[in-house]
Amino acid sequence: MQERLFEKLVGNLDEITKQYRTLLDCIRKEKDLLIKADVVKLNENNLLKEQTLFKIKSLDGLRMNYSSELAQLIKADHKAPRLLEMAQRMGGKEGETLRSFHSTLELIIKRVMELNKENAIYAESALKNVNAAMENIKETILGSQTTYKKKGNVQRGSESSGHLVSREA
Repeated sequence: MQERLFEKLVGNLDEITKQYRTLLDCIRKEKDLLIKADVVKLNENNLLKEQTLFKIKSLDGLRMNYSSELAQLIKADHKAPRLLEMAQRMGGKEGETLRSFHSTLELIIKRVMELNKENAIYAESALKNVNAAMENIKETILGSQTTYKKKGNVQRGSESSGHLVSREA
């Protein structure tokens, strides 16, 4: 029973690791796409990132179940199972496998968080640039040019860079 649960947990941890690596790749690509301002590819990348996060969440629920069951069998804390505690209790090759997964996942998650913070800075900067450009366009279109009517009243109209009167030369 313990061996079967351990194999399920290891398979699950392996799949979680793959999904976190996919997430890390998405976040790396996101940085480049934000810099290039490639909105179409950025949207595709964000869709893949959302799907990956959904898979991770599902796999994490299974991990909790497998960990809890295995922890109960090896007399570890089954309410809040920890890989390192389980590795210590199991010892040997199995314990080393759990320690390896723990360190790998810890490293990947740390890198994901760092890159995500950097990408947030790039996204905020891009958003500020877009807002500034939109304000500039708005001012150009709505403008504040004043013209006088026949009765001396001031009329505010839109500014434009010029009108084409005739195409004939």
